[in-house]
Amino acid sequence: MRTPGTAPSRTWFVTGASRGLGRAFTLAALERGDRVAAAARTVAAHDFGDRYGDRLLALPLDVTDREAVFAAVDAAAEHFGRLDVMVNNAGTMSSGMVEEFTEAEARAQFEVNLFGALWVCQAVLPHLRAQGSGHIVQISSVAALGGFPTTGMYSASKFALEGMSEALAMEAAGFGVKLTIVQPGGYWTDLYAGMAMTAPAEPYGPLRAEIEKQWAEGSVDSEPRLAAEAVLELVDSDDPPLRLLLGGMAYDLAFDVSRRRMETWAGWERVSRAAERAVPAPGTAG
Repeated sequence: MRTPGTAPSRTWFVTGASRGLGRAFTLAALERGDRVAAAARTVAAHDFGDRYGDRLLALPLDVTDREAVFAAVDAAAEHFGRLDVMVNNAGTMSSGMVEEFTEAEARAQFEVNLFGALWVCQAVLPHLRAQGSGHIVQISSVAALGGFPTTGMYSASKFALEGMSEALAMEAAGFGVKLTIVQPGGYWTDLYAGMAMTAPAEPYGPLRAEIEKQWAEGSVDSEPRLAAEAVLELVDSDDPPLRLLLGGMAYDLAFDVSRRRMETWAGWERVSRAAERAVPAPGTAG
């Protein structure tokens, strides 16, 4: 772990930095003396106060614009001289039953949560690879642990992010670059307030009412500061995990989902194994 005051400061590139978790990550890094390129659709240095000076670089950025992403990452690397931690935090949430999504609504969910994160990874990797070090932090979600009613497209985008990230972690490891998928539970951000909603289909009325009741009665979220403290500890680790759950709810749900999946797999083991019998390639002799 890093000992405060004894290790050189790091340079961060944080997307979605103006609000919610992204803002918390940015401030936490700045408060301990690190340098941050804070990227968001609308962001200015004074949004974070006036005491950080040249340790803060504000970069207006729409992560769905691939060309702009590469330009912003290059500008941050040139400004600070290096990049050490990249946090892919920018994201949106769309709520609705799977059947209700229009093509445009479904694609919009993936444009930010998957493709935006992909463009940032592609832009930052040449810099990290050249210096032989770095840590990519992918902010996923508890929704990537499983699909739930009304979160189908959001969960799908986060599942896709995690699949891409698992492969990327193995591809980048040989260059000294680490990657961690962070799966947060509930935090008091404006993710829900800015949530896009599908046009409700009448047949799903009873299910939607039940889901809304559960959210109203059972949603207890935490301060983003706690997530930021966890991410600081994560990037200080000499051996960071591929995945990090944030919050007891996320932790308990992960184990519950995993147990139920393992029980189902075990119950259908005979059928699974019977579906495989190696044979020579078609058309070959023998």
